[in-house]
Amino acid sequence: MVKGRAAAGSRQGGAFRALLAAAASLSVAGAAAAADLSADQVRTMLARAMPEHPADLSGRNLRELDLSGLDFKRANLAHADLFAAKLVAANLAGANLSHARLDLAWIMRADFTGADLRYASLFGPVVAPGMAPPRPGEAPRFERANFSGARVIARFAGFDLKGARFVGARLGVDLKNQPMGQMRNDFTGADLSGANFSGADLNRAVLAFAKLRNANLTGANLFGADLARADLTGAELVGADFTEADLDGTILAGAKHLEAAKGLDKAVKTDRVAH
Repeated sequence: MVKGRAAAGSRQGGAFRALLAAAASLSVAGAAAAADLSADQVRTMLARAMPEHPADLSGRNLRELDLSGLDFKRANLAHADLFAAKLVAANLAGANLSHARLDLAWIMRADFTGADLRYASLFGPVVAPGMAPPRPGEAPRFERANFSGARVIARFAGFDLKGARFVGARLGVDLKNQPMGQMRNDFTGADLSGANFSGADLNRAVLAFAKLRNANLTGANLFGADLARADLTGAELVGADFTEADLDGTILAGAKHLEAAKGLDKAVKTDRVAH
Protein backbone atom coordinates (compact mmCIF):
# COMPACT_ATOMS: atom_id res chain seq x y z
CA MET A 1 0.00 0.00 0.00
CA VAL A 2 2.85 2.41 0.88
CA LYS A 3 4.50 1.58 -2.44
CA GLY A 4 1.23 2.20 -4.27
CA ARG A 5 0.75 5.56 -2.60
CA ALA A 6 4.31 6.57 -3.43
CA ALA A 7 3.74 5.66 -7.08
CA ALA A 8 0.50 7.65 -7.13
CA GLY A 9 2.28 10.64 -5.58
CA SER A 10 5.01 10.47 -8.20
CA ARG A 11 2.44 10.45 -10.99
CA GLN A 12 0.60 13.43 -9.47
CA GLY A 13 3.84 15.38 -8.96
CA GLY A 14 4.93 15.01 -12.58
CA ALA A 15 1.53 16.07 -13.89
CA PHE A 16 1.45 19.05 -11.51
CA ARG A 17 4.89 20.33 -12.52
CA ALA A 18 3.85 20.27 -16.17
CA LEU A 19 0.68 22.19 -15.29
CA LEU A 20 2.70 24.81 -13.42
CA ALA A 21 4.81 25.40 -16.50
CA ALA A 22 1.70 25.62 -18.65
CA ALA A 23 0.12 28.05 -16.20
CA ALA A 24 3.10 30.39 -16.44
CA SER A 25 2.79 30.34 -20.20
CA LEU A 26 -0.96 30.96 -20.07
CA SER A 27 -0.57 33.87 -17.66
CA VAL A 28 1.56 35.69 -20.22
CA ALA A 29 -0.56 34.70 -23.19
CA GLY A 30 -3.79 35.47 -21.33
CA ALA A 31 -3.11 39.17 -20.86
CA ALA A 32 -6.05 40.99 -22.44
CA ALA A 33 -8.75 43.56 -21.82
CA ALA A 34 -9.98 43.99 -18.25
CA ALA A 35 -13.33 42.58 -17.14
CA ASP A 36 -16.35 44.50 -18.40
CA LEU A 37 -18.12 44.18 -15.02
CA SER A 38 -16.87 44.67 -11.49
CA ALA A 39 -17.31 42.02 -8.80
CA ASP A 40 -19.85 44.29 -7.09
CA GLN A 41 -21.88 44.56 -10.30
CA VAL A 42 -21.91 40.78 -10.59
CA ARG A 43 -23.10 40.48 -6.98
CA THR A 44 -25.93 42.91 -7.71
CA MET A 45 -27.04 40.97 -10.79
CA LEU A 46 -27.06 37.73 -8.83
CA ALA A 47 -28.99 39.31 -5.94
CA ARG A 48 -31.68 40.51 -8.34
CA ALA A 49 -32.02 37.16 -10.09
CA MET A 50 -35.17 35.11 -9.60
CA PRO A 51 -35.59 31.32 -9.90
CA GLU A 52 -37.65 31.82 -13.06
CA HIS A 53 -35.22 34.46 -14.34
CA PRO A 54 -31.66 33.43 -13.41
CA ALA A 55 -28.81 35.88 -13.85
CA ASP A 56 -27.64 36.25 -17.45
CA LEU A 57 -23.88 36.69 -17.63
CA SER A 58 -23.50 34.99 -20.97
CA GLY A 59 -20.57 36.20 -23.04
CA ARG A 60 -19.34 38.50 -20.29
CA ASN A 61 -15.66 39.17 -19.67
CA LEU A 62 -15.23 38.28 -15.98
CA ARG A 63 -11.54 37.49 -16.12
CA GLU A 64 -9.52 37.79 -12.91
CA LEU A 65 -12.49 38.97 -10.82
CA ASP A 66 -12.79 37.75 -7.23
CA LEU A 67 -16.19 36.06 -7.26
CA SER A 68 -15.53 33.79 -4.31
CA GLY A 69 -18.53 32.60 -2.35
CA LEU A 70 -21.11 33.93 -4.81
CA ASP A 71 -24.28 32.01 -5.68
CA PHE A 72 -24.38 31.40 -9.45
CA LYS A 73 -26.86 28.54 -9.15
CA ARG A 74 -28.55 28.04 -12.55
CA ALA A 75 -26.99 31.30 -13.83
CA ASN A 76 -26.27 31.64 -17.55
CA LEU A 77 -22.50 31.92 -17.99
CA ALA A 78 -22.36 30.47 -21.50
CA HIS A 79 -19.34 31.77 -23.45
CA ALA A 80 -18.23 33.79 -20.38
CA ASP A 81 -14.52 34.48 -19.93
CA LEU A 82 -13.56 33.45 -16.39
CA PHE A 83 -9.82 33.28 -17.02
CA ALA A 84 -8.00 33.31 -13.64
CA ALA A 85 -11.21 34.34 -11.86
CA LYS A 86 -11.49 33.41 -8.19
CA LEU A 87 -14.48 31.14 -7.71
CA VAL A 88 -13.47 29.75 -4.34
CA ALA A 89 -16.52 28.23 -2.59
CA ALA A 90 -18.82 29.63 -5.29
CA ASN A 91 -22.09 27.83 -5.98
CA LEU A 92 -22.26 26.95 -9.69
CA ALA A 93 -24.65 24.02 -9.32
CA GLY A 94 -26.74 23.68 -12.45
CA ALA A 95 -25.13 26.75 -14.03
CA ASN A 96 -24.77 27.03 -17.80
CA LEU A 97 -21.02 27.25 -18.43
CA SER A 98 -21.09 25.88 -21.96
CA HIS A 99 -18.21 27.24 -24.06
CA ALA A 100 -16.98 29.20 -21.00
CA ARG A 101 -13.28 29.75 -20.38
CA LEU A 102 -12.14 28.64 -16.92
CA ASP A 103 -8.41 28.45 -17.60
CA LEU A 104 -6.41 29.09 -14.39
CA ALA A 105 -9.63 29.82 -12.47
CA TRP A 106 -9.48 29.26 -8.71
CA ILE A 107 -12.14 26.64 -7.99
CA MET A 108 -11.34 25.29 -4.51
CA ARG A 109 -14.56 24.22 -2.73
CA ALA A 110 -16.66 25.39 -5.68
CA ASP A 111 -19.82 23.39 -6.37
CA PHE A 112 -20.32 22.45 -10.05
CA THR A 113 -22.86 19.70 -9.34
CA GLY A 114 -24.93 19.19 -12.47
CA ALA A 115 -23.29 22.15 -14.21
CA ASP A 116 -23.32 22.39 -18.01
CA LEU A 117 -19.65 22.58 -19.03
CA ARG A 118 -20.06 21.43 -22.61
CA TYR A 119 -17.23 22.67 -24.84
CA ALA A 120 -15.79 24.68 -21.95
CA SER A 121 -12.05 25.14 -21.48
CA LEU A 122 -10.51 24.15 -18.13
CA PHE A 123 -6.77 24.44 -18.57
CA GLY A 124 -4.85 24.36 -15.30
CA PRO A 125 -7.64 25.43 -12.91
CA VAL A 126 -6.35 25.98 -9.37
CA VAL A 127 -7.79 23.22 -7.16
CA ALA A 128 -5.38 23.43 -4.19
CA PRO A 129 -2.92 25.99 -2.84
CA GLY A 130 0.10 23.76 -3.38
CA MET A 131 1.39 20.57 -4.91
CA ALA A 132 -0.49 18.20 -2.62
CA PRO A 133 -4.01 17.05 -3.53
CA PRO A 134 -6.84 19.08 -1.96
CA ARG A 135 -7.62 18.24 1.66
CA PRO A 136 -11.03 16.72 2.46
CA GLY A 137 -13.68 19.37 1.94
CA GLU A 138 -11.39 21.58 -0.15
CA ALA A 139 -11.88 19.93 -3.55
CA PRO A 140 -14.48 21.30 -5.97
CA ARG A 141 -17.53 19.11 -6.63
CA PHE A 142 -18.40 17.95 -10.16
CA GLU A 143 -20.90 15.16 -9.57
CA ARG A 144 -23.15 14.74 -12.67
CA ALA A 145 -21.47 17.71 -14.40
CA ASN A 146 -21.52 17.65 -18.21
CA PHE A 147 -18.06 18.07 -19.76
CA SER A 148 -19.07 16.79 -23.20
CA GLY A 149 -16.81 18.26 -25.87
CA ALA A 150 -14.82 20.20 -23.26
CA ARG A 151 -11.04 20.68 -23.35
CA VAL A 152 -9.67 19.80 -19.92
CA ILE A 153 -6.13 19.64 -18.55
CA ALA A 154 -6.41 19.60 -14.78
CA ARG A 155 -5.59 17.92 -11.48
CA PHE A 156 -8.75 16.03 -10.60
CA ALA A 157 -6.98 13.54 -8.32
CA GLY A 158 -9.37 12.11 -5.73
CA PHE A 159 -12.33 14.18 -6.95
CA ASP A 160 -15.97 13.09 -6.86
CA LEU A 161 -16.97 12.88 -10.53
CA LYS A 162 -19.63 10.20 -10.23
CA GLY A 163 -22.02 10.19 -13.17
CA ALA A 164 -20.20 13.01 -14.97
CA ARG A 165 -20.45 13.16 -18.77
CA PHE A 166 -17.27 13.46 -20.82
CA VAL A 167 -18.75 12.46 -24.17
CA GLY A 168 -16.29 13.44 -26.90
CA ALA A 169 -14.26 15.46 -24.40
CA ARG A 170 -10.62 16.31 -25.15
CA LEU A 171 -8.78 15.03 -22.11
CA GLY A 172 -5.57 13.79 -23.67
CA VAL A 173 -2.13 15.12 -24.47
CA ASP A 174 -2.03 17.47 -27.45
CA LEU A 175 1.24 16.57 -29.12
CA LYS A 176 0.94 19.49 -31.54
CA ASN A 177 0.87 22.03 -28.71
CA GLN A 178 3.34 20.94 -26.04
CA PRO A 179 5.96 23.70 -25.77
CA MET A 180 6.22 23.19 -22.00
CA GLY A 181 6.35 19.40 -22.03
CA GLN A 182 3.56 16.86 -21.79
CA MET A 183 0.63 18.13 -19.75
CA ARG A 184 -1.53 15.24 -18.60
CA ASN A 185 -4.93 15.10 -16.99
CA ASP A 186 -4.60 13.66 -13.50
CA PHE A 187 -7.56 11.57 -12.34
CA THR A 188 -5.52 9.59 -9.81
CA GLY A 189 -7.90 7.98 -7.31
CA ALA A 190 -10.90 9.95 -8.63
CA ASP A 191 -14.40 8.48 -8.29
CA LEU A 192 -15.61 8.23 -11.90
CA SER A 193 -18.22 5.57 -11.22
CA GLY A 194 -20.91 5.64 -13.90
CA ALA A 195 -19.14 8.41 -15.82
CA ASN A 196 -19.64 8.55 -19.59
CA PHE A 197 -16.41 8.80 -21.58
CA SER A 198 -17.81 7.57 -24.89
CA GLY A 199 -15.72 8.92 -27.75
CA ALA A 200 -13.47 10.85 -25.34
CA ASP A 201 -9.75 11.36 -25.96
CA LEU A 202 -7.92 10.18 -22.83
CA ASN A 203 -4.56 9.51 -24.44
CA ARG A 204 -1.78 9.47 -21.83
CA ALA A 205 -4.17 10.55 -19.04
CA VAL A 206 -3.35 9.45 -15.51
CA LEU A 207 -6.19 7.26 -14.21
CA ALA A 208 -4.21 5.21 -11.71
CA PHE A 209 -6.30 3.94 -8.77
CA ALA A 210 -9.40 5.63 -10.29
CA LYS A 211 -12.85 4.16 -9.69
CA LEU A 212 -14.36 3.55 -13.13
CA ARG A 213 -16.99 1.04 -12.10
CA ASN A 214 -19.83 0.90 -14.64
CA ALA A 215 -18.29 3.75 -16.61
CA ASN A 216 -18.98 4.02 -20.35
CA LEU A 217 -15.69 3.95 -22.28
CA THR A 218 -17.22 3.14 -25.67
CA GLY A 219 -14.78 4.23 -28.37
CA ALA A 220 -12.57 6.09 -25.87
CA ASN A 221 -8.93 6.69 -26.79
CA LEU A 222 -6.85 5.33 -23.90
CA PHE A 223 -3.55 5.23 -25.80
CA GLY A 224 -0.71 5.33 -23.29
CA ALA A 225 -3.08 6.02 -20.39
CA ASP A 226 -1.99 5.07 -16.88
CA LEU A 227 -4.69 2.70 -15.60
CA ALA A 228 -2.56 1.02 -12.94
CA ARG A 229 -4.85 -0.44 -10.28
CA ALA A 230 -7.87 1.38 -11.69
CA ASP A 231 -11.20 -0.39 -11.11
CA LEU A 232 -13.13 -0.94 -14.37
CA THR A 233 -15.58 -3.45 -12.94
CA GLY A 234 -18.69 -3.49 -15.12
CA ALA A 235 -17.35 -0.77 -17.46
CA GLU A 236 -18.47 -0.73 -21.12
CA LEU A 237 -15.34 -1.19 -23.25
CA VAL A 238 -16.59 -1.75 -26.80
CA GLY A 239 -14.19 0.01 -29.19
CA ALA A 240 -12.00 1.42 -26.39
CA ASP A 241 -8.35 1.64 -27.48
CA PHE A 242 -5.86 0.39 -24.85
CA THR A 243 -2.75 0.58 -27.04
CA GLU A 244 0.32 1.11 -24.80
CA ALA A 245 -1.92 1.69 -21.75
CA ASP A 246 -0.46 0.66 -18.38
CA LEU A 247 -2.69 -2.12 -17.01
CA ASP A 248 -0.60 -2.99 -13.96
CA GLY A 249 -3.15 -4.37 -11.49
CA THR A 250 -6.10 -2.93 -13.43
CA ILE A 251 -9.39 -4.56 -12.38
CA LEU A 252 -11.41 -5.71 -15.40
CA ALA A 253 -13.75 -8.08 -13.56
CA GLY A 254 -17.15 -8.08 -15.22
CA ALA A 255 -16.10 -5.48 -17.80
CA LYS A 256 -18.53 -5.45 -20.72
CA HIS A 257 -17.43 -6.32 -24.27
CA LEU A 258 -13.76 -6.59 -23.33
CA GLU A 259 -13.35 -8.74 -26.44
CA ALA A 260 -14.47 -5.77 -28.55
CA ALA A 261 -11.83 -3.44 -27.09
CA LYS A 262 -8.81 -2.53 -29.21
CA GLY A 263 -5.08 -2.57 -28.60
CA LEU A 264 -5.08 -4.93 -25.62
CA ASP A 265 -2.36 -6.96 -27.30
CA LYS A 266 -0.22 -3.80 -27.32
CA ALA A 267 -1.00 -2.71 -23.76
CA VAL A 268 1.63 -2.80 -21.01
CA LYS A 269 1.71 -5.25 -18.08
CA THR A 270 -1.39 -7.14 -19.20
CA ASP A 271 -0.10 -10.15 -17.25
CA ARG A 272 -0.94 -8.25 -14.06
CA VAL A 273 -4.57 -7.48 -14.96
CA ALA A 274 -7.09 -8.61 -12.34
CA HIS A 275 -10.05 -10.40 -13.95
